[in-house]
Formats: sequence, structure tokens, C-alpha cells
Amino acid sequence: MIELNVLEILKKKEKSKYWLFNELNNFSPISYTNFNNIVTNKTKSIKYENIDRLCKILDCDINSLFVEK
Repeated sequence: MIELNVLEILKKKEKSKYWLFNELNNFSPISYTNFNNIVTNKTKSIKYENIDRLCKILDCDINSLFVEK
């Protein structure tokens, strides 16, 4: 199974989920519920544009963003 590694990346960068939520909202509105489902791997899908935004905001490549569990 493939999962997002967002929480671990945030931890390494000493950033909070709230910080990331605000950064994502600078691009386009997203509800906190949807955001939280994405970063806690409770969503069944994620838009390509959100993957791209996460990579840019977190300054990581796509290989770092996903992990195999």
C-alpha cells in the first residue's frame, strides 16, 4: 500500500499541519476536513494538483512524498 509521508516530512522540517494547511490555502481553498484526510491517509484519492502543491510547499520530490507501507 502507498501512503503519503506528509506528517513525517513536516516533523523533519519542524512545521505544523496548521502551517501546511495555510500554505495550501494560499493556492486554492481546501476544507480542513479534506486536508486532514489527505495528510492522515484517510482519503481514497488525491488530485494531481494537490500532489504538486505539496511537493512545492514541502520542497520535496514525489518520491519523498509517498512511501510504501
